Amino acid sequence: MENLVDIIRRMPKAELHLHIEGTFEPELMFKIAQRNHIQLKYGSVDELRKAYQFNNLQDFLDIYYEGARVLQTEEDFYDLTWAYLERAHTDGVLHTEIFFDPQTHEANGVQFKTVISGIHAALRDGYEKLGITSCLIMSFLRHLDESAAITLLNEALPYREMITAVGLDSSERGNPPEKFERVFSMAREYGFLTVAHAGEEGSAENITNTVELLKVARIDHGNSCLDDKKLVNLLVERQIPLTLCPLSNLKLKVVGQLEDHPLSKMLQLGLMVTVNSDDPAYFGGYVNENYIAIAKALNLDRNQIYKIARNSFEASFLPLSIRKKYISLLDDQFIK
Repeated sequence: MENLVDIIRRMPKAELHLHIEGTFEPELMFKIAQRNHIQLKYGSVDELRKAYQFNNLQDFLDIYYEGARVLQTEEDFYDLTWAYLERAHTDGVLHTEIFFDPQTHEANGVQFKTVISGIHAALRDGYEKLGITSCLIMSFLRHLDESAAITLLNEALPYREMITAVGLDSSERGNPPEKFERVFSMAREYGFLTVAHAGEEGSAENITNTVELLKVARIDHGNSCLDDKKLVNLLVERQIPLTLCPLSNLKLKVVGQLEDHPLSKMLQLGLMVTVNSDDPAYFGGYVNENYIAIAKALNLDRNQIYKIARNSFEASFLPLSIRKKYISLLDDQFIK
């Protein structure tokens, strides 16, 4: 039988939990910083890589925001996005749904139009040159006030056709979903789909409130859902997808070791789980590395890997016809 690692590497898949700012590799960061005459706090690529030895979400976010400040022009956002798309293509990604954080860049004096124009141009080229379909998800930073999120939502309206959904990321602790109930309601009225990070460093109650108050189509992370049997039943009944990120969870100590990751139990319970890379430049692995690491740690079999990959398409925001096309391609690979 074919090696499972080889199957993972060649099989078609979608990636649904990917922060474009989190794909900023040190080499590209230094290149763009030099182009924009920006001095980084780190003297070399090696020094920057050593700084990635953080121990919690906030320490990661501090480095993340330091990197984001060098992104200033459409060209910068294009180059960042294109570098990810090329890597995703080599990993067999046929479809990607990308988070971007306009508020982070606006704090650095970069206009919304600059950010989205550069990213969108790369996504367009990604489809034309690599055949990768994509969706954009605009994230609200949850450590900011809801009024700031409403301001951002209004800024985004002229670019409505470029944005499929809105999301919620940044520090979960102290920033519960109910803080953003009004802006999510407004977003749905404008026709945006909704997703939100929950249950990464927060409780199962955070996930429940995210589902019920923000009416999300997907939960990003969702690790702590197993703490509440009623919530698990709800997620299974509604087949609300969870976009799990194993190597991110390991790096941020959401799990002590990958062997403790809840993914296997989630599959057994009938939860719709997917595997994604989150912020791969910072967490040490793109989507294939995440699949391979979790498959080895949990001793997943061929059928479980197939189910996770199929879920990635089923949980996407693609039209049904394209989802079926991609699943057919996946089926062809597993029949061989």
